[in-house]
Amino acid sequence: MNTALSPATTAEEVDRVARVAHEAYLVSASQTPATRASWLTALAEALRGEADELVGIAAQETNLAEARLRGELTRSAFQLDLFAEEVRTGVALDAVIDHADPDWGMGPRPDIRRVNVPLGVVGVFGASNFPFAFSVMGGDSASALAAGCAVLHKIHPGHQKLGLRTGQIVVEALETAGAPQGLFAVLEGREAATALVDHPLVKAIGFTGSTAGGRALFDRAAARPEPIPFYGELGSINPVFVLPAAWAHRSKEILQGYAGSFTMGMGQFCTKPGVLFVPDEGKAEQLRTTLTEALAETPLAKLLTPGLRESFGQSRDELAALEGVETLVAGSDEEVPAPTVLAVDADQVRKTPEVLHREMFGPATVVVRYRDAAQLPALAELMEGQLTATIHGDEDDDSTALVDTLAGKAGRVLWNGWPTGVTVSYAQHHGGPYPATTSNTTSVGTAAIGRFLRPVSYQDLPDTALPPALQEANPWGIARRVDGRLESATTERSTR
Repeated sequence: MNTALSPATTAEEVDRVARVAHEAYLVSASQTPATRASWLTALAEALRGEADELVGIAAQETNLAEARLRGELTRSAFQLDLFAEEVRTGVALDAVIDHADPDWGMGPRPDIRRVNVPLGVVGVFGASNFPFAFSVMGGDSASALAAGCAVLHKIHPGHQKLGLRTGQIVVEALETAGAPQGLFAVLEGREAATALVDHPLVKAIGFTGSTAGGRALFDRAAARPEPIPFYGELGSINPVFVLPAAWAHRSKEILQGYAGSFTMGMGQFCTKPGVLFVPDEGKAEQLRTTLTEALAETPLAKLLTPGLRESFGQSRDELAALEGVETLVAGSDEEVPAPTVLAVDADQVRKTPEVLHREMFGPATVVVRYRDAAQLPALAELMEGQLTATIHGDEDDDSTALVDTLAGKAGRVLWNGWPTGVTVSYAQHHGGPYPATTSNTTSVGTAAIGRFLRPVSYQDLPDTALPPALQEANPWGIARRVDGRLESATTERSTR
């Protein structure tokens, strides 16, 4: 199938591809877990096999270093393999069987069984800052395919050639592995974006990008005659709180780590820490000197696109112009901008909480100086929803109230670490209250598969009419919960 439908995909072409994708989804939904898992492993092998070519294209389009790009591609392939194993075990299906019970505590219970089924066709929007990990075969596409859905991927214009070539490799790998034609396709252009969200056969959207763009699509998805889930990752400032004892014992180490984290990838990570809370001990010059020295070692590069460079400079300058904000370390307005550190007192932040709401997507951050650690939970309450929140503390620091507050504000709370770096694992959660995301789900880790599934219960159906996941003999050998007891996957059966 030709993945490059046209220089800009029309609404009519989106309709055609969506109809083909829907037919492919119907085939995919009926396959065994082992079969769908084999498609994911085939994709992982294809990405690894074409790594040199893909990394070369990505380096030309994104200004990102080869090592970073290879790491992203490795992550994407690993993720596909991990999801394949999750599919084989059937964990994501969450199959539950309650046999009929005449003595059930609230009266006789019928035979009732529940399992998750795929939603249908899923639209995915690629991200500008992760050309592999959050793009064509990134987390959203991989988790939707793992769920049994078909995927229509809207390529990000920041790496168009890479998107088209990756899409081609994905389609070829799926067809070679025996997947139905049309299970995956790529689209281009603004018209395709709106047509994708509007199409009645599209049952969910995955999005990673700006708050403005994401909110516009989110509202559009909600305004459809049949509203659909919109799993959007929009914006996050990812605060870091340094407690007094930790600051007294290792302030220099913390500042050096912070400098490396907020400038990693030129500050273009969704988990970049954008604000640092430190005790106000009258050491402004020491703070300035330590950060200046640490930032002098920072490798600099062009931002991903000219548009991002322009918007970064604008957001940085607007925040710097807010009342009470001073420049601690001056950056630059060059094409490759030097890092900027702004500073403000906690008392001013309470008057102007907007300081804590502005994301600077690039190498810039704000230091907030506080006088009493007891202030920190109240300061944290001024923040909007976040992907992450980090605490640096020692045994002598009382962090209980702050941890409780941050758990209500962020999807991932870290201790003595840095948020830049999101491993793909079973317990990972990459999401948070709005505007970090538009749902309470994760876009990273095995739990991401659940976004593109929905539960269906079957009551008193004969065994032969039940889907295989719920049949008494468990022909797929998957993990299930039977009459309240967890049963592990049967290795021999789960490979069928």
